[in-house]
Amino acid sequence: MAVLGSSRATLLDVARILDPKGQIDKVANLLQEYNDILDDIPFMEGNLATGHQMTKQTSKPTPYFRLLNEGIVPQKATTGQYTEACAIMENRNQIDINVARLNGNTKAFRMSQDKPMIEAFSDTLADTLIYGDSSTDEEQFNGLATRYFELGTTAGTVANQVINAGGTGSGNTSIWLVCWGADKVFGIYPKGQKAGLDYQDLGIQEVTTNATTGARMRAYESWMQWQVGLAVQDYRYVVRIANIDVASLETASDASDTSANIEKMMIRALGKLPPHSGLSPVFYMNQTVKSMLAVKMYDKSNAFLTIKEVKGTAIDRPNGVLAFQGVPCRRIDSILSTETALT
Repeated sequence: MAVLGSSRATLLDVARILDPKGQIDKVANLLQEYNDILDDIPFMEGNLATGHQMTKQTSKPTPYFRLLNEGIVPQKATTGQYTEACAIMENRNQIDINVARLNGNTKAFRMSQDKPMIEAFSDTLADTLIYGDSSTDEEQFNGLATRYFELGTTAGTVANQVINAGGTGSGNTSIWLVCWGADKVFGIYPKGQKAGLDYQDLGIQEVTTNATTGARMRAYESWMQWQVGLAVQDYRYVVRIANIDVASLETASDASDTSANIEKMMIRALGKLPPHSGLSPVFYMNQTVKSMLAVKMYDKSNAFLTIKEVKGTAIDRPNGVLAFQGVPCRRIDSILSTETALT
């Protein structure tokens, strides 16, 4: 019974969720994360059943200087193709029909059990957008940290898009600047498939509860699937500020302030973006970094950080939006404060 209770709603689950009148009560999900990135990322249908194939320029021909009556050797630009793969996230929820009917509101109880599973899809997607690595887990797609994983100063390389904030060891975090847009950085789903979460109510099913004995029961079953991937067609439209020492950052504005000058690095990050008219740059950071940026905002000498009121858009928030030089600063709890320093 312990195994059964770990994967399906039990009588105890019903008791916890009913209010004193025996009705479905609102559940405060204390584990719910803030994943603002899901409000911003644009999605496009891929051109493959498993993802999206893209072509990028790999070299530009250099023109010749020539004299009169001298010829030149014809040249051409070169291109290469690569594929961004989609991953399949899937889950099922099975609830004993007698458990679901206990309080007389089967539909509401089932939704209360499905809701945290649906939220977990968003949490998992946000985690994978940052840290997904198909080399260690082939079922995943590659996230941003898997692509921007080393420091470098050579212009025209991915490593040059990573800025070093000076932290060492394993108590670090990152700020990400992403400029979303078609043919730049965007989410993908397989050709001919549904965009976003596919949720289906399968009704009452006969399910096996014990593979050894063959025991079965009738249960309400819900099925959920999300086929999704990340495409970075032009690496220049992502910048990572890495190696931000979290312990030092938390001393910002104290008498013994040892925090990194992240405002300067955010200015540098914006400077690394190519022209982006019509695109939507956004800074992403975890709760600690965003809080300390808000602390810095109250420094009277700081003219770059503001609380930006945004109305009628996907980034609308009751208390306004923290912005740096007009670029929204958004919170993602998936960004760790225990990153190992990049080298």
